[in-house]
Amino acid sequence: MVLGLAPFVVLVVAYLALSHVRLSENPRDKLTPSVTQMAGAIKTLAFTRDTRTGQYVMLQDTISSLKRIATGLISAAAVGLLLGINMGLLPGTGAGLLPIVTFLSIIPPLAILPILFIVFGVDELGKIMLIFLGAVFIITRDICNQTQKIPREQIVKALTLGASQFEVVYGVILPQMIPRLIVTVRLCMGAAWLFLIASEAIASTDGLGYRIFLMRRYLSMDVIIPYVLWITLLGFLMDTGLRLAVRRWYPWYDAVGQ
Repeated sequence: MVLGLAPFVVLVVAYLALSHVRLSENPRDKLTPSVTQMAGAIKTLAFTRDTRTGQYVMLQDTISSLKRIATGLISAAAVGLLLGINMGLLPGTGAGLLPIVTFLSIIPPLAILPILFIVFGVDELGKIMLIFLGAVFIITRDICNQTQKIPREQIVKALTLGASQFEVVYGVILPQMIPRLIVTVRLCMGAAWLFLIASEAIASTDGLGYRIFLMRRYLSMDVIIPYVLWITLLGFLMDTGLRLAVRRWYPWYDAVGQ
């Protein structure tokens, strides 16, 4: 724990020292705000109602961003799970869909962001679709690959004992793929946040990404830095929650070091 915390302590101390030096030379410097300045900005955004909307700005930004990223990732996980299992089990489905899924997974989602905004609009659907498309094909390929690794003996035994094909897919294969799905979603989390911030920065009226790029115009680092740290904390908590869910609900999966 000491070794793990040491780099963070060094980083914080280095920033505080740099901030002290710069502010001593120029008290109006905006590049490295002090802790007091950042605390004051967050107090205004997080604990003071906005006079125009009557809402807590930071809370509203957080709720909006979490709704978008949760909707996009959950949709991608559901579609990727079902598609990946069927591609992995059915040779015809895999042969027909794997090339196009592989091709689509290589396309950078940010490159087609203008197309998504034209097709789906700049409202919520366009942002959610960017997150969805950025994750669904990666999830599909991974689930397909993991499904193909399941020992065929399991399927043969289930069929021998009288299971139907439906029961094999959703009674034997699906339970084994759920923990892998959670792990894959964890791996997609960083990219999902990137897509969210990019879409909010371009076309939005609220959200964490929108606020960061709005404050950039005024060089308000006292707001930008806490917002970045807040996004990092949210991502860490989401990742930790998913990791603990696998450990609690699927101990057999975690036990084999997956």
